[in-house]
Amino acid sequence: MTDGQRESLAFSTYTLDSEDDDASDRISKDEITLMFATHEKIPKKDFRHEYEASRDVDSFFSMVSLDLDITETSLFGIVVRMVEGLLREEPDCSPEEALSALFTHDSVHHFNRTVQGTSQTEYGSVDYDQSWICAFASMKNLKKRQVSIARLKHPRNLGETSQEIRFIIIVLAPSEEKTTRSALETARTFATLLHEPEIRQEFLDCRDKVEFMNLLRLVELKYCKDGEIEECAADTGSSESLASFEKPEDRQGCPIGKGVWNDIKRRAPLYFSDFKDGLVGRHTLHKLISATVFLYFACLLPSIAFGTLNSRNTHGMIDVRKVIVSQTLGGLIYALFSGQPLIILQTTAPLALYTQIIYEIAHSLHVDFLPMFGCVGLWSSGFVLLYALVGANRIMKYTTRCVEEIFSLFIAITKVAAALESLIHDFQENIGPDCGHNVTTSEGEGYGEAAAGCQLDKALLHLLLLLGTVALGMMLYNSIHSPYLDASKRELLADYSLPVSVIFNSFMGVYVFSMVSLKRFDVQTGPLFVPVELGSLTSTAVVTAMGLGFCLSLLFFMDQNITAAIVNSPANKLKKSSAYNLDLLVIGIINGILSVFGFPWLHGTLPHSPLHVRTLADVEDRVDQGRLYSIVVRVRETRLAAILSHTLIGLSLLLLPSPLNYITQPVLNGLFIFFALISFSGNQFYERLVLLMTEQSAYPPNHYIRRVPLAQIHLFTFCQVLQLAVLCGLGLSAMPYLEMIFPIVLLLLLPIRHKLMPLLIDPKYIRALDAAHTDNH
Repeated sequence: MTDGQRESLAFSTYTLDSEDDDASDRISKDEITLMFATHEKIPKKDFRHEYEASRDVDSFFSMVSLDLDITETSLFGIVVRMVEGLLREEPDCSPEEALSALFTHDSVHHFNRTVQGTSQTEYGSVDYDQSWICAFASMKNLKKRQVSIARLKHPRNLGETSQEIRFIIIVLAPSEEKTTRSALETARTFATLLHEPEIRQEFLDCRDKVEFMNLLRLVELKYCKDGEIEECAADTGSSESLASFEKPEDRQGCPIGKGVWNDIKRRAPLYFSDFKDGLVGRHTLHKLISATVFLYFACLLPSIAFGTLNSRNTHGMIDVRKVIVSQTLGGLIYALFSGQPLIILQTTAPLALYTQIIYEIAHSLHVDFLPMFGCVGLWSSGFVLLYALVGANRIMKYTTRCVEEIFSLFIAITKVAAALESLIHDFQENIGPDCGHNVTTSEGEGYGEAAAGCQLDKALLHLLLLLGTVALGMMLYNSIHSPYLDASKRELLADYSLPVSVIFNSFMGVYVFSMVSLKRFDVQTGPLFVPVELGSLTSTAVVTAMGLGFCLSLLFFMDQNITAAIVNSPANKLKKSSAYNLDLLVIGIINGILSVFGFPWLHGTLPHSPLHVRTLADVEDRVDQGRLYSIVVRVRETRLAAILSHTLIGLSLLLLPSPLNYITQPVLNGLFIFFALISFSGNQFYERLVLLMTEQSAYPPNHYIRRVPLAQIHLFTFCQVLQLAVLCGLGLSAMPYLEMIFPIVLLLLLPIRHKLMPLLIDPKYIRALDAAHTDNH
């Protein structure tokens, strides 16, 4: 949690506007009453210096009033159960008196005085922590303080600011108790213990009362020991933004390699924990398995798709087998030696287009393609290594949410474009005007030619499997927010949405529609690890390769760092340091090795990298003005998911060509669109595009809606649309040579954001619209 997100405690009092305490007896259920409310910010308990805090916890241990997994649904019913348990040893106090003190005196049961966590959302509004609430009251006849904690089995909507409650704390104290032991002070103690989302997640994982009480004692001891938890949550280095590039040592001339060395020094002590964190903890193995399965399919299937595309563009010189080998080697090396192993590497559509350009240039220069490809890759790797060693990543501190989301949406568009291009090509091949051109029949029967050469069933099956893959995948992925089943089963369906959709639709295409013969990819045979013959290149080819390598290095530089920035977003609450320089160095080394053998290149990719983070995360649902959103509570920052998944990808070479070629092109195209659609979630640029078609009364409660005039919002969006259009025009142009300048234009987005856009839009509005990621609200 960053400083801007630091959660505070809010003390609220609600009072019925009436003349006497018996007013509720005269109030009709249909009558509107007036409620007086006050809100006051209170400090969290300092366990290091306020000795009463530990005594409060000790007194709770002596009474052990704890209820786990309550199934009661009403607030009043839950509190009645808790109060009855509290007052068993208080003969002078009745449950009715306690309920009267806890609730307002009207027909609607509403807590009288509460403490709850609050923070400022990304959108500028006050966000109540709706997963817990602490209610407290003072009673005249009470002999000693009483505290009860209840954990609900399922989240309950208990009213305003309490729509996802899992924990309820009840504190009762004698009216004449001294100030430091009052009901409010005791409530402040237990509210402090539960205010951290990560701590609450651990309490949710406790299986019984003994485990819960032991964890409560452990949390108290940690708070007492130098404020360890609070300092950890406030540590800006735990979720570093790109601003972390500008450190004091970086301003001292930035000697060669110092940035890389600093990254290594920060990350090396955490290397063992990168493995342990993937094994230790409740639900961790389940998360590890689901993340491994997700990454296996998410990386293998695009490798097959891009392998097919590269094979077509290079006449089989780079095929599916080479792409899978590249994915395996690069993924394993990066997972083992990078500074941020949550980033996932892949070959991408821009790299496939770049490969096509190199093939055409090699043909025009009358040199072999693979040596030319290897030479370009080596030049590019050299430049990338240079960027890492001189600390060129510092320029990325100017990357903002505006640039990140333009790039993210561009990647989504390229995936959709690749899928649609394949679909259109299949329709033209099977039902286009020339589909029967090569078929000859006797007597020149036109219908006979069409029937023999044109195959409508193939085209329609392609469309059916594509849409089926997208529909099933999205339905399962979005089931996490559905009201059906319980939370654990919905999470299971969402985690395995990708493999289930791919396997189901591949089965449908191969077996259910077996009468329709769909094309399957082929693989080349022969040795793989054969170094390219760089000596066969002419001097002209080497110089040309250097120019191509420089442009390619800019693409690696921008793509890798933008992906890393999104992964290291404060919204993900990562605890371990980032390592931009080290990561870029590893990218340069990986692509240098791949270039020597003529394997396709890799870099950090979207949306696989942030989705990898999400599959390893525990999330907590929040509700703001009727809109449900999720925040990340903690992430298991481990290398194991990437290592295991890429090991499985390497073993998949044994499944070539069959049964992997049962996964047909329509399913792969559906996969591309699936990834594009799920990447829209949380993309503020996309959300503002939707506003153009949304009735104003239905606008979401976003911060920029409250702070920025609508005309300025649309102008900012229009500026982003223009930049996105330029990127798409270059990246998806029918003239592949324009791809060479695409990385340069991508780099130019930084000065456009910081120099040109402030001339059109008031800088204070830009700051509101371009706020850093803090949550997915």
